[in-house]
Amino acid sequence: MKLLNFNIIKLSICLIIGICIGFYFEISIKNSLYALVILGLGLTATYLYAFKKNKLTHLFGGLVVSIFVLLGVLRTQLYDETIQPSHYINSKIDYSNYQDFQLKIIERLKPDNYNLKYVAEIISLNDIKASGKVLLNLQKDSTLYDLGIGEFYFTNSQLSQVSGPKNPFQFDYRNYLKQRNIHHQIYLDSNELIKLVSHSKSIASYADAFRTQVNFKLEKAGFKPDTLAIINALLLGQRQDISPEIYNNYVNAGTIHILAVSGLHVGIIFIILNYLLRPLHRLKNGKHILKPILILLVLWSFAFVAGLSPSVTRAVTMFSIITFAQFLRRPTNIYNTITISAFILLLLKPIYLFDVGFQMSYLAVLAIVSIQPMLYKLWTPKYKVVDYFWQIFTVTIAAQLGVAPISLFYFHQFPGLFFVSNLVIIPVLGVILGLGILVILLALINILPSFLAKGFGFIIESLNNFIAWIAQFENFLLRDISFSIYHVLASYLMIISGLYLFKQKSVKSIHYSLFSVLLFSCVLIYTKHKNSTNELVIYNKTRATILGKKADHQLVVYHNLDSNAILHEKTLKNYKVGHFVNSTIYDRLELVYSFKNEKILIVDSLGVYNIKNFKPDYVLLKDSPKINLNRLIDSLQPKQIIADASNYKSYVERWKQTCRHKKISFHNTYEKGAFILK
Repeated sequence: MKLLNFNIIKLSICLIIGICIGFYFEISIKNSLYALVILGLGLTATYLYAFKKNKLTHLFGGLVVSIFVLLGVLRTQLYDETIQPSHYINSKIDYSNYQDFQLKIIERLKPDNYNLKYVAEIISLNDIKASGKVLLNLQKDSTLYDLGIGEFYFTNSQLSQVSGPKNPFQFDYRNYLKQRNIHHQIYLDSNELIKLVSHSKSIASYADAFRTQVNFKLEKAGFKPDTLAIINALLLGQRQDISPEIYNNYVNAGTIHILAVSGLHVGIIFIILNYLLRPLHRLKNGKHILKPILILLVLWSFAFVAGLSPSVTRAVTMFSIITFAQFLRRPTNIYNTITISAFILLLLKPIYLFDVGFQMSYLAVLAIVSIQPMLYKLWTPKYKVVDYFWQIFTVTIAAQLGVAPISLFYFHQFPGLFFVSNLVIIPVLGVILGLGILVILLALINILPSFLAKGFGFIIESLNNFIAWIAQFENFLLRDISFSIYHVLASYLMIISGLYLFKQKSVKSIHYSLFSVLLFSCVLIYTKHKNSTNELVIYNKTRATILGKKADHQLVVYHNLDSNAILHEKTLKNYKVGHFVNSTIYDRLELVYSFKNEKILIVDSLGVYNIKNFKPDYVLLKDSPKINLNRLIDSLQPKQIIADASNYKSYVERWKQTCRHKKISFHNTYEKGAFILK
């Protein structure tokens, strides 16, 4: 493997291993620092010995590897903000009481149906200087306005825990926020937030003010909300305002990547800048000093305006390295460039490694630079126009090969018409970006012609209509694909061995390919065997009761929802995908169930539970039955009482106290999540 001859690639792999160790294992910072000092001294001694003998030893290489692994561990530990003594988590506060907070708004998130969402930094807690980030939820009302980045606010409020997943295979939002150093949240009405006079002036606040001004000018120019939302995504890196319908259309058409400012967008801007700044070549030092400086300035300004997302930061870092190489007048190796950018970003923010956008961004660009040249050589078109579209087609196929396994793992669907939509959109995207930048600049100085605004709006609307047309072919969209991390690893091994076979046809490459196919087959057999289990699940579903009985790869669902709602129930989709369920039967709820010699009685709002000669092991309370739980327990003597999310919380709390008094186990799905019987 020639790639591993590049030292930066080896060191980056060591750093990644260290980040994984630091993330998944509890190691004290003190021990990491001691180990780093000892290894550093050992490396120095080994280097001096090797320098004297004029020969590097294997010990030297081993120490370098160990130091960079440890560097990854230490950097991950230092990323955790709770190690700071000033962090609010280290304060002795009663989370059940209200506290005085001074907050600074640092990030605007996508709102939900009920709340505007922000990330806020704690400046002080009860008039004592503090640090740490919280999720701020502001209830929507007619008087509420967007909070500005860098603005300071005072509130007297209560910290609350972020809920973890309440059903099997549900997205763990609590862990996602924890990775971003957010451990608690605050819920407020708009009148509970007092704006302070002071305002933090930072690059982020200036970028937010610039985006706000651009939106104000574009609204005045007559752009429709949906059009404005796409402009914000394509040019300003803000996707919060895209409607769910349009967003889903882009996902289903396989073009969601164009709504995340990434290497494609930055590459187009880089090409435009290179073309526009060509006259600087006539000046002394214009080509190798002034031009690179201007390109770097514009690219990083664009990155800050776009919110420094992982994809845009990766792309701008990569193109900065290319530009810096132009400045030094040195050739660049694309694999080194990609790896250096990843190394820098992971050193600055190790949690990027677990960011889906970061992973897909790097996998896509690696696939393009390694796979696309091989695909392109398969056919040489005679005409330039055909050749242009052939290049786009091979780039699209290569990128899709690179991200398909991990995309299936995270999103469990595959857009079959991705190549059609990308063949149309990628050539148009350059025009949209170039024209969009011009429209924004003209709008900011109040000289945007009406015909240009209408023309650009028409292009964006046409783009949305085309995407919606592609997305309507649902037969080409493969949904609910079960794909585990083992499938991901085996798939990438197959892709790599296939490329090796394609590039170098030999007995060894054939053996590698056959081994990878065999390994993938073993993974399929293993996952099928692993998920051939039986269990009964009472799901946590607000204002409804859903009970599932799984036998091998079949799931029987009992419910009280309407027939259409149950088919689109996300809780069940997650469960079926996670457990590789290939057959589902739906039925109405009954009052009595049995599972592995265990009997379950459901007591609904009617409160009927006296069944002759029937002693259940479990009792499920649903729809807030008005019963005397003491009497029920004395009469039925069950092992456990279960209350699902169809009940009033006040009832559930009362039942919980009763069970505690009667010394009987109580399972509240509001708190503990789904009840699973195996």
